[in-house]
Amino acid sequence: MRSYCLLLCLAGILAITGVLAPASQARSRYAELVVDGSSGRVLVARNVDARKYPASLTKIMTLYMLFESLEKGTLRLDQKLTTSRRAAGQPASKLGLRRGERITVREAILALVTKSANDVATTVAETIGGSEFKFALMMTQRARDLGMSRTTFRNASGLPNRRQMSTARDMARLAMAIRRDFPNYFKFFSRTSFRFHGNTYYTHNNLLGNFRGVDGIKTGYIRASGFNLVTSASRDEGRLIGVLFGGRSAKSRDKRMRTLLARGFKHLKRGGAKGKRAQYVRPRGRLDGFGHVPVPRYKPRNLALGVALGTTKTTREYRLAWSVQIGAFSRAASARRHFDKLTSIVPDLLARAKLSIDIVESGRAVTYRARLHSMDERQAKDLCHRIRIAKFNCLMIAPAEASLTEQKYHG
Repeated sequence: MRSYCLLLCLAGILAITGVLAPASQARSRYAELVVDGSSGRVLVARNVDARKYPASLTKIMTLYMLFESLEKGTLRLDQKLTTSRRAAGQPASKLGLRRGERITVREAILALVTKSANDVATTVAETIGGSEFKFALMMTQRARDLGMSRTTFRNASGLPNRRQMSTARDMARLAMAIRRDFPNYFKFFSRTSFRFHGNTYYTHNNLLGNFRGVDGIKTGYIRASGFNLVTSASRDEGRLIGVLFGGRSAKSRDKRMRTLLARGFKHLKRGGAKGKRAQYVRPRGRLDGFGHVPVPRYKPRNLALGVALGTTKTTREYRLAWSVQIGAFSRAASARRHFDKLTSIVPDLLARAKLSIDIVESGRAVTYRARLHSMDERQAKDLCHRIRIAKFNCLMIAPAEASLTEQKYHG
């Protein structure tokens, strides 16, 4: 009898644990944010800076990069993209493109917006970046340019990757930026269906046509993320951007977003969220390829190194090259002295590479990293070998921007 009671108690504990664990997991991945789409003022916020899995919200950035290529003229809407074997092998959701099959840029946009097709995302990535890995580095770089300091991309689709992370605040910045920078292309997000090879594909964004004012933008789901949604809505009161991470189901996510948007429009009607200190979410500006954008935290930037170093170029051109780090210091002057000492032993250092001092901020601490850039892998390996022979430490960095995707900048 005692054993029977013990088994009943154990079964009860396991049942309770099974119920509570998913609830706890759902809470840990949940975040919500509503901002004024014009001013960026925060109206509703919860866990907005906690890093979560974006899932297919990633495709908003993929489309940002695609729209940018269209604007530059490197791609055309009627241009055909060829599907690689790797792209064809991507898991669902997808169109089912075969290796060598071609799809126009316009069709690719609609496939990403409605079907959220992973095979199309990889095709776009390989067309623009050469490979999906390089494209993910470009996406992360653009995220930094827009002020998305806590976002890292490792693929173009949002398929599971433990290092592909973002926040509700960063996704709101991206939603605002893509509408601001590409108003003529943003209308694609309002499409509810499209036809391809005789099949009709429908949007996953159930709020389109079912909630007054909603005109985009994207849903996302993987098991680790829950049900995500970024929404844009406009009424007489103004425009809202809503972000939700970690919904338990598509239905409950949509219901919560309706509530958030209704609350947001009430805030707009009465002039903002009462009783709260004003906070704002705004993407950084865009002009002439982000040439004017202030350098965000955690992004490498060049210091004035003096005439002896002979260069004041920014590190932007190095993001897809190999680098060698020769030291990390608490003061910029220490980094300069270390470099001077090293060049006295290896005098042709700058003939082989370009120097930058990268600033990394963490709380109140600031670190100055001395790095040599603009090399291929063989050159970086050879230079590092020579530096070590000279009894100095060095660290090879595979392509410079990869340090962001590996979260070495805590970005």
